[in-house]
Amino acid sequence: MPNPFRPRSAVLAATAAAVLSSLLAGCGDGSQAPGDEDLTAQKLSWKACPAPSQAEGGGSAPSPLPDGTPWQCATMKAPLSWDDPEGDTIGIALIRARTSGPGDRRIGSLLFNFGGPGGSGVTTLPAFGADYATLRTRYDLVSFDPRGVGRSAGVRCEDDQQLDAYFEQDTTPDDAAERTTLLDNTKQFNAACEENSGKILPHVRTTDAARDMDLMRQVLGDDRLYYFGISYGTELGGVYAHLFPKKVGRAVFDAVVDPTQTPEQGSLGQARGFQLALDNYAENCTSQTEDCPVGDTPQDVKDRIAKLLKDLDRKPIPGAFPRELTQSLATTGIAQALYSQDFWEYLTEGLEQAYDGDGRVLMLLADSMNGRGENGEYSNLTAANVSINCADDKPRYTVADVERRLPEFRSASPLFGDFLAWGMTGCTDWAVPGAADHPDVSAPGSAPILVVGNTGDPATPYEGARKMADELGDGVGIELTYRGQGHGAYDSKDRCVRTAVDGYLLNGRNPAAGTVCP
Repeated sequence: MPNPFRPRSAVLAATAAAVLSSLLAGCGDGSQAPGDEDLTAQKLSWKACPAPSQAEGGGSAPSPLPDGTPWQCATMKAPLSWDDPEGDTIGIALIRARTSGPGDRRIGSLLFNFGGPGGSGVTTLPAFGADYATLRTRYDLVSFDPRGVGRSAGVRCEDDQQLDAYFEQDTTPDDAAERTTLLDNTKQFNAACEENSGKILPHVRTTDAARDMDLMRQVLGDDRLYYFGISYGTELGGVYAHLFPKKVGRAVFDAVVDPTQTPEQGSLGQARGFQLALDNYAENCTSQTEDCPVGDTPQDVKDRIAKLLKDLDRKPIPGAFPRELTQSLATTGIAQALYSQDFWEYLTEGLEQAYDGDGRVLMLLADSMNGRGENGEYSNLTAANVSINCADDKPRYTVADVERRLPEFRSASPLFGDFLAWGMTGCTDWAVPGAADHPDVSAPGSAPILVVGNTGDPATPYEGARKMADELGDGVGIELTYRGQGHGAYDSKDRCVRTAVDGYLLNGRNPAAGTVCP
């Protein structure tokens, strides 16, 4: 079982908002034969975007922006293996909205990665497009499905019925039999990935995606890369800056991954981060309302949640018929709601219902995190997430490793510690060896990069921003702090953050290092 909360991105917020509002209101590896063309000289054929594929999350074709600008889609050819750039190719799916400003004011294309890893940029950018209207005055807005994701040679593992069982399983084993079942299920999932997508698995590392971005930069006609990375997108951006420091134009990293941590350290940091977010939620509920419906004091709120999860471990409750809400699904749903303060009301509603024996809202929250649509079909978010993480991460953790660290994880988070500790075994039987203990993001000679950390971020804890700025190197990383809640800062719409980021991307004005918002 992978880290249950490893998907970290604005992708989750977009998916959750769509799925929740709806409910509460009522093959192959994609490779192509080698050719003789120079891939840097290829011309993209931009056309009206189709409806997202199921691997991208499904749904309708993106609607035009408020000013009527349509979304356009294209496919870029990239090498299957960057070690053999003249060999087989794969298609990388792209989406764009042209700049709203005059041509002589256009800087270039602003490339977005919203995180995951495993999130579809082709699906996510239109969901947030209106939020970037100011940036579109001088940039074309562009995003993409990274290799292994969505339409870009998307990884396939288990089918929908198998994934339902996979996410419902007990991921916090209490005895030897439960441990064996968890590890067997993880092995089965990993074997399905190899069987269905073995050809692409060795080629989905973050370094591969970074090289795709540099090809993208050239094909889009830009001398430098202009980039906005969120969550895992900050790691991808850091790796790009390391590989191509002289090609960095202006780049923003928001919701910043700590590039110095091993997977174990990252999971432990997330345990602390989600516990902090839960503490903040409990404090907010009991202090901001006359009668918090899920507890009388912050500790009472957390105690009642812990009791609910313990009860669900013994006996699930009805969820979205005919499925049942298990302990694992409930914990995932709670974590999803902590990604954004906007979702706290859903968490309160879901907990109220669950205490009355109705698990539908918590199940919906879990489904949004796991990439499950209302039709019961899954995107390839989890398959891609596991594949990219396992290709990147060198450590392979055993049961003994987990059991040795469980006390520290439980101390970091009584609620989430066990889940995140056992999630470390997700890559143990992976077919492809991992690349490194952690990414190299040192980028001497790069243009300045704005690094934005949120003090209340559960998924990418605030401390990661300082670590990223330090690792990028002197004169490269410029740190900006946002004192807020949730995952990320720019989409909080805080005026101070927006002014700093927009001023940097549009006019090249670097905020003073150490600036704090609000």
